[in-house]
Amino acid sequence: MPIIDPTILKAQQLLTAGKVVAIPTETVYGLAGNAYNEDVILQIFKIKNRPSFDPLIVHASSIDSIKSFVKQFPPQARQLANIFWPGPLTLLLEKKSQIPDLVTAGLPTVGVRIPSHQLTRKLLSLLSFPLAAPSANPFGYISPTTVQHVNDQLGGKIPYTLEGGNCQVGIESTIIGFEQGQPTLHRLGGISVEAIEKVIGPVTGVKHATSNPRSPGRLESHYAPRVPLIIGDIQALIRQNAHKNLGILSFDKYYPAVEVKNQAVLSPSSNLDEAAKNLFSSLRTLDQLPIDVILAAYVPDKGLGKAINDRLKRAAVSYF
Repeated sequence: MPIIDPTILKAQQLLTAGKVVAIPTETVYGLAGNAYNEDVILQIFKIKNRPSFDPLIVHASSIDSIKSFVKQFPPQARQLANIFWPGPLTLLLEKKSQIPDLVTAGLPTVGVRIPSHQLTRKLLSLLSFPLAAPSANPFGYISPTTVQHVNDQLGGKIPYTLEGGNCQVGIESTIIGFEQGQPTLHRLGGISVEAIEKVIGPVTGVKHATSNPRSPGRLESHYAPRVPLIIGDIQALIRQNAHKNLGILSFDKYYPAVEVKNQAVLSPSSNLDEAAKNLFSSLRTLDQLPIDVILAAYVPDKGLGKAINDRLKRAAVSYF
């Protein structure tokens, strides 16, 4: 059985020995290993069953440590880092040679961030290398926001999970790149586009999914439960699927036509931050019920609602 414990020194020992462990961040739990070691990176891909063309995000303890493995830090990247780090923002920066091409899927840029979770920041400060750490779940499945989620799906494949409580943001980081000096959105996430644009001005949008992504988390089918997920007007979908055993994922209310135990409400107070925090846990809970289909609706498309809707769209895409 894997060890689940809040002891940083044990995690440090295992990581230094070339093992892969699960770590907490403010976004989701990560599957972490030495970002400089190709053998360790291969372990991460193997454990996750992750396609090698999907890049990994590298986590570090400070801007100075990041400077040791990237070639430059553009002024706008520095502005964003000064405001949003530590926090759920990933910056795509040109990498130096010590970051293996396996980490970046052969791309010249690496996604980097400084997480705000205190345990993981302390752990990073004790290591002589940064950590590559995609979400600690089988590839394409719902991201984990508790140690139980990690243990349920990867417990038999990793030796240790650093216990850090429930993730406070609950949705992955926003990813920003700088193509030809132009700030470019690669993934919606825990920092809203509006907040970013207040700091650096307009950001160019990028189509969120491709078959050969240039940043993590942009595959079209991703974050998906095993139970089919349909998005639309929930009342209409209930009528259309009345012959099925239904589950409901709603923003802020219950639906009387469906048993309460088969429903998950993201935020009874209509708070988008709370909804983001609860999204993956709610999907996971519904996915474990004896239901035929999950019916969902998009949340208000503003602030973190845009990131929630992005995840919902990709969780449902494989069923259309």
